[in-house]
Amino acid sequence: MIKQIEFVEVGPRDGLQKESKIIATTDKVELIQRALAAGVRRIEVASFVHPERVPQMADAEAVIAALKPVPGVIYIGLVLNKRGALRALATPVQELGAACMATDSFGQRNQGQTAAESVQVSREIVRLAKAAGRRAQITISVAFGCPFEGRVDPQRVIDMAKAAAEAEPIEISLADTIGAGTPGPVGELVARVREAIHPLPLRVHFHNTRNTGLANVWAAIQAGATIVDGSIGGLGGCPFAPGATGNVPSEDVVYLLENSGVATGLNLDSLIDTSRWLSGVMGKTLPGALGRAGNFPLQSVSN
Repeated sequence: MIKQIEFVEVGPRDGLQKESKIIATTDKVELIQRALAAGVRRIEVASFVHPERVPQMADAEAVIAALKPVPGVIYIGLVLNKRGALRALATPVQELGAACMATDSFGQRNQGQTAAESVQVSREIVRLAKAAGRRAQITISVAFGCPFEGRVDPQRVIDMAKAAAEAEPIEISLADTIGAGTPGPVGELVARVREAIHPLPLRVHFHNTRNTGLANVWAAIQAGATIVDGSIGGLGGCPFAPGATGNVPSEDVVYLLENSGVATGLNLDSLIDTSRWLSGVMGKTLPGALGRAGNFPLQSVSN
């Protein structure tokens, strides 16, 4: 059993991108700073997409310009094509996140590409990042289920992962974009992809749409995933996936893992405080359980 994972906070990007209420740049920057104070060392801070398609991310450059470099911290920018990559590379962001789609239907709706084309574009983004001295990783979206085509053939995901790995990104990520996965199939696919891309690390990204997100995190770690995404408060969802809802809440993931013997390096109480602060910014109760219930001291309390 893995005893430590690397955690990636995606709240400032994936958490906010589908929200109808436009969040001020200053609040996005504070969210990032709060996450760093809680111990986060890799964080998605923005996506470089057309502002008309994702208005919440229109201030990507402004957010990054407001962030100070922090030793040991990696800021990640999501990019879906060459134009987005060049925008990202014009900023100080240290890592580019490319995404390919496991189905043609989702690829066409999300970024105007077939699944095969999205793999090639992702490989090109990795090449551009490396040429500029930056890091890059590749995510396979709708790896566990597509809103338009249903279940995805695991072998197709494995083949895509192999093709993506040939570009030598820092990692491959499997994303359950619509929260369709369940622990059994998740564990099986994670184990097979991990073997196929060895020695590259495998990262996982789960949504809690059908209330299986945390169980899937646990199954993925047991199957060998070493990097886990989460979004403070459980916000999130793809704007182009009908019915897609929030990411697994960062604070809930940390509670699960830390109390099960898997270190995350994060301060749970700080994450809970930030979830409650973010609830105020958003003007609504967030999905995360720990933000509502609070932490629980598993040690016995003496009288």
